[in-house]
Order: sequence, then structure tokens, then C-alpha cells
Amino acid sequence: MGMSQFEIDRLITSKSLTVRHVRCSGTCRHRSAEECSTATHLVFPHRGVYLRHVGQQEIVADANQVLFFNASESYQVSHPVTGGDSNFVVELSDELLRELTPPQMLISSGPLRFRQQHRRIDSNTQALVATLRHALTNRSFDYLAAEGSILRLVSSSLGPRTSHEPRGTPARRRLVNRVKLLLMETLGRRWKLAEIAGEVGASPVYLTQLFQHVEGLPLHRYHLRLRLARSLERLLHCEDLSTLALELGFSSHSHFSLSFKQTYGLTPSQFRQTVSD
Repeated sequence: MGMSQFEIDRLITSKSLTVRHVRCSGTCRHRSAEECSTATHLVFPHRGVYLRHVGQQEIVADANQVLFFNASESYQVSHPVTGGDSNFVVELSDELLRELTPPQMLISSGPLRFRQQHRRIDSNTQALVATLRHALTNRSFDYLAAEGSILRLVSSSLGPRTSHEPRGTPARRRLVNRVKLLLMETLGRRWKLAEIAGEVGASPVYLTQLFQHVEGLPLHRYHLRLRLARSLERLLHCEDLSTLALELGFSSHSHFSLSFKQTYGLTPSQFRQTVSD
């Protein structure tokens, strides 16, 4: 994939960590040439969606996930949904990452690498990504506080109570991946379960049970979190919250505000004020 597709901003650098904001235009719809990371790092997609191919595995990179890019591990990327993507990328020193990561999540021999390719993050971790991204982009941060928040973000992304390891056979995960991509194609659409099931060729009952098993979250809540994650992306640049609510598939401003507060603990206006201070 040509570097011209990327815009990379280095947000913070210290002896122990580096944080970058990476945007990709997403013009490569099919698999890119093989790429390889020079260091193990965590990637938090917050806008758009793409597929990451590692061997026979396909991982849907959306705002509900954290991806683990292992050092010296080859991968490819494709963009089945147009629009490109943006990612918050955290790289820690090996010493810090080993201290924060449960041992069972790491490959026991060789350089520091994760056994898994991704985990689903919870809504609080999602909001922390957005808060940090806004603060670091606007340079409105204290280094000590920022570093502490980044370590908290990594810890939350790896914790058993705040993240979820995907389950199921490769075939079942592929079916769930098809559902995720379908949701991202028309994020604001008010889907009915039978419509989604018909699109992926499964019965509504089977699809409901399968999605819950693989992701540890009901399908409708996964979709809700994707829509709310998009609102975290757009809140600071949108004056009309009613229009934003309708674009994201909510029935009204009040419906959007209630869902937002139930998920993140603040109303959209309160969250916007918090990250703007």
C-alpha cells in the first residue's frame, strides 16, 4: 500500500511510549501488498472500517475493537467499505507492555507478541480513546497526565472485565465479520433482524445466538456502540445534534442523548464540554 494513502501525526513521544494518529484514504479495496510492523503496538480504529488479513484470519477493524499488530508479523489490509479510516495507535516499550499484559495473552517464546489479533473493547475504553485523541490532537494536555491516561487505556484494553476475546470457529467468525461490514456500509440505517439475516444467509435465531457467542454482546448493542462511536468522532465539529442523531439512525435528539448518556455516563453536550476544556 503506497504511503501516499496515509497521513500520520505523531501526537506524543517519550522514552516509554509513542502515540500516533494514522489516517488512510482507503482507496485499496482489495488486499494490499504484504506489510510488516517493526514493533508490537495497539491500534484503536475510531472512524471507518477495514479488514486486516493475517495468514488465514480476517479481522474487521471497527470502533468496537482494539487490534494487536505484532512485531515482524506480515499482514495485508483491504477496504471493502469506502470512506477510508482513522486510527489511534499506541506503542509502548516492551517493559511497560509486559507489565500491563496478562501473561496468557502473550506468546511465551521469542520477542513480545500477542497470541490474539484483536479484542472487543467496552464503551468506557471507547470514550477514553476519543478523549485522549481530542486532547493530544489539540495539544491541550500535561505530559504526565497524558502518559498515565495512555497506560490506563492499554490496561483497560487488555482487562478481562473491560475487553472480550472473540470466540467460535473460523467459519462462524467469518459470518459475524460479514454482519459487521454490513452494519458499517450504512451505519445510520435502522436495520431489522430479518433483513440482516437475509443479507448474510442465516436464520434470525441462529444469527442472534451466534453473534452473542462470538462477540459476547447482542447484535443490536454492537450496532448501537458503532453508531455512538461515530458520534464521538463528530461531536466537536457538529453544531446541530438533532441532525447528527437522525444521520446515525436515532429517532430524535432525545433518543440519541439518552442512549449516549446510558453508554458513556454523560450527555453529548456534557461530553463535548469535557473534551473542549
